[in-house]
Amino acid sequence: MTDLLLIRHATNDWVGDRLAGWTPGVHLNEPGLSQATSLADRLAAWPIRAIYSSPLERAVETALAVAGRHGLEVQIEEGVGESHYGDWTGQSIKDLAKTPEWLQVQFTPGLARFPNGEALGEMQARAVAAVERLRRLHPDGVMAIFSHADVIKAVAAYYAGMPFDLFQRLVIDTASVTWVRFTPHGPRIMRLNDTGVLEPPKPEAANDQPAGSSDIRNDVASTPPTD
Repeated sequence: MTDLLLIRHATNDWVGDRLAGWTPGVHLNEPGLSQATSLADRLAAWPIRAIYSSPLERAVETALAVAGRHGLEVQIEEGVGESHYGDWTGQSIKDLAKTPEWLQVQFTPGLARFPNGEALGEMQARAVAAVERLRRLHPDGVMAIFSHADVIKAVAAYYAGMPFDLFQRLVIDTASVTWVRFTPHGPRIMRLNDTGVLEPPKPEAANDQPAGSSDIRNDVASTPPTD
């Protein structure tokens, strides 16, 4: 049985303002570094066996904070990198929200493709393929993958059996943890967007019930890709 922790990178100066996408050199800011440290504290008791990260700096820096507590190497996985936003890269979210293409991204994302970039459906397919490949490498134990909001939403939607056109109903905050347990009966979403105290699974907890407390913040019906 594998426990997968999908972790969004900590905050940076672009979050909520512009789409960073694959822009190089976007690092955690001071609040982001504090978030990463707090995240490492929250996960210190978890028996994490492997850590993977999107190649983008903000994800790697967050992953390194956690990896340092566990004596693990951060392994780069391009398959869980951010959406390729194409011509939208670097643009203001406020300006993009005024375009008709934005509405398609929000309400029929399965048909949406970023101008000169990636289709959202393609993003989900390559991210799930990456997770499945890594899951086969780790048929038991805990692994952590550090990624981005839209990617984590897309992967969580897939394992929840949610139609992809509804995936924008999920909310993934910076430095949040989404915990997916792969059981003999299929995947179980144990936590979604958890930013509170997250107790590790007990060794005897072989059922599908979650352990510990939760802080599920899923109160926004339709959110933008905010990197």
